[in-house]
Amino acid sequence: MERSSPAAVNFFRNRFVQVIMISGILLQIGIWVRNFAILLFVMEKTNNDAFAVSMISVAEFAPIFIFSFIGGTYADRWPPKRTMVWCDLLSAISVLLVLLTIIFGTWQAVFFVTFISSILSQFSQPSAMKLFKIHVPVEMLQMGMAMFQTLMAIFMIIGPMLGTFVYQRFGINIAIGVMAVAFLLSASVLTFLPADNKEENKQAETNFWQELSDGFRYVWERKVLTILGGVFAIAGLAVGIIQPLGIFIVVEKLGLPKENLQWILATNGAAMLIGGGILLSFSKKTSPQKLLALGMFANAISIMGIGISTNWIITLAFEFLNGLFMPCIQIGINTLILQFTEQEFVGRVNGVLNPLFMGAMVITMSLAGWLKVQFSLVIMYMLSGALFFLGMLLTAKLFNKENKLIAGGE
Repeated sequence: MERSSPAAVNFFRNRFVQVIMISGILLQIGIWVRNFAILLFVMEKTNNDAFAVSMISVAEFAPIFIFSFIGGTYADRWPPKRTMVWCDLLSAISVLLVLLTIIFGTWQAVFFVTFISSILSQFSQPSAMKLFKIHVPVEMLQMGMAMFQTLMAIFMIIGPMLGTFVYQRFGINIAIGVMAVAFLLSASVLTFLPADNKEENKQAETNFWQELSDGFRYVWERKVLTILGGVFAIAGLAVGIIQPLGIFIVVEKLGLPKENLQWILATNGAAMLIGGGILLSFSKKTSPQKLLALGMFANAISIMGIGISTNWIITLAFEFLNGLFMPCIQIGINTLILQFTEQEFVGRVNGVLNPLFMGAMVITMSLAGWLKVQFSLVIMYMLSGALFFLGMLLTAKLFNKENKLIAGGE
């Protein structure tokens, strides 16, 4: 304990860490108000139409698949601080424009709030990862990923309640205004990041398409990244099947009001917070490969349980199990990427791997509304769990390569 305490203190004294944490809090406020306000708004406008609800998720995740390649490559070309500031600023402007469209035009414009901010995030997120690589010592990277996971877990608890409260109390127009303010404040905070190095602009003179192809080649030639790509794709298929259907577990399977979804997500978030805290205490003792495999297995069991359960308490228990081990997946994957990727390729590796997850997820997500009509919720959740189990089996190859990868830096 005495050894880890000074390291943790030094970590949180890091100026980059402090700024990125405050920015992350503001962005999470905007994102969760967006997610729940738009979900409840669309359900009211369409009388709980499954297709319309699934299209919210498609509007959020389809741009990630399309623009992740481009955003990841440009993150390696553009100054990362400036990129993040401009992305948040443009997100705020776009949200305000959509608000005007809703007030004076049509309510369907609400989908563009999610669509536009999702596009811009594909330029901002790889830049943040690159700054982590630059400003955080390698021995603290896993702690950094755990910190982000903890922040996300906190908002999994309070975010749904915040989004539901803002929408029910003030309506969709004020909710969208809150999003715009959150993005503007985040852009302001990011101006306090350490200045970009001038040499980071040199890559802009090189050919974009050459850099993009170099990113694909870089991933293909490193087996650990290739295996992670397979895990990403399988997990994407699994998540996409059930991503839009949580609200129907509440409304149809449990027979409860749709607002109860916030308590399911809050339970999941509380478990993520606990799981992230546990990982902070022993993350250095456990390899990211083991964390990833454990998380995939726990997800398989919990998702199948949620699909089978018809009891509110049992469903919450499986959601808790899911959230408790979710940090294992996210921390494991992000740590592996940062450990086995050179600084100048971080953006492009994210730009190659993320679309594998998002593309697979968008495919099954786009079909989720139709599949729900053809099959039962139980079958869809069982299929999702089976895919997570398959992903766990694929991570076994990381164990076979673990010693070689660490020794050889492959």
